[in-house]
Amino acid sequence: MSNKPAPSLTDLASVLARLDDPQAIERFLEDLLTPAEIVAVTERWAIVRQLAAGKSQREVALALDVSITTVTRGNRQLQHGAGGFTHALSLLAQPDPVAKKKK
Repeated sequence: MSNKPAPSLTDLASVLARLDDPQAIERFLEDLLTPAEIVAVTERWAIVRQLAAGKSQREVALALDVSITTVTRGNRQLQHGAGGFTHALSLLAQPDPVAKKKK
């Protein structure tokens, strides 16, 4: 992908940023993605979360029953990607604003 996001990616990002209810986001993703794509995306996120938690690539591969190549790809994106994983992981350390709204 080039350094400049495609207009459709920018549009998609804008829509996701406006959806502040996790259930609405899940419904949107279920409509947007195939079941196989959902599995692939959630698997990639699980890989990144475990790597960020300090697990080795081999431990992650065994725990998630995925190939070491898949884990290596996730690790490469975590270390040298656009910074999206790092930012998203930092959000997990913050209080959940959606949970606050429900109180």
